[in-house]
Amino acid sequence: MAFIDLAGFSAIADVYGDAAAIDVLEIFESMVREALAGYEPPIKWIGDEAMLSFPEPELAIQALGTLLQACREEPRLPLTRSALNHGPVIRRAGDLFGSTVNIAARMAALASPGQLLATQPIAAAAAAKGILVRDLGEVALRSVADEIPLYEIELAPSPDPAWIDPVCKMHAPYASYRRAPEGPWFCSPRCEEAYRKSPQTYPLAR
Repeated sequence: MAFIDLAGFSAIADVYGDAAAIDVLEIFESMVREALAGYEPPIKWIGDEAMLSFPEPELAIQALGTLLQACREEPRLPLTRSALNHGPVIRRAGDLFGSTVNIAARMAALASPGQLLATQPIAAAAAAKGILVRDLGEVALRSVADEIPLYEIELAPSPDPAWIDPVCKMHAPYASYRRAPEGPWFCSPRCEEAYRKSPQTYPLAR
């Protein structure tokens, strides 16, 4: 099971308007469809989040590797947040349910902009392919009783936190705009204005 969404989508709608957010979403949807050509299509869309299903970890890693690389190279998209989990699911009326799905969704919500979180079976498959895997230890997930061992998989280059716009989650070097050498980077004066008005709403990436 895979979940992938746009980290800054809600802020884009708030700061730039719904029309701008829909334009970004349509770009993202098109890229998901293109990257998944030849694989299973998205099971469903939940706002700006795609829920995907693959029969085995290797195919999921291959497909998301293509998608996440493409997203990082697209200057019109903010950073993505992604999660991969492997296990049994329940199929019902064209949808998927069960603990495997729930854990993957919680992992995606926990991921930082530009980060892909995965469980052990996915991490093992990635490591076997020579992909960089970082052990994050056992992590508590919302509404999940036991802590889950999580891993970060680098299918696309890790973003530099100093160059992530705290509002819309765009990443440098696109249209660099920075007022002060030590301050956060902003993609535009509008994002800077939104941040100055409510910095607690937009925590800086670490």
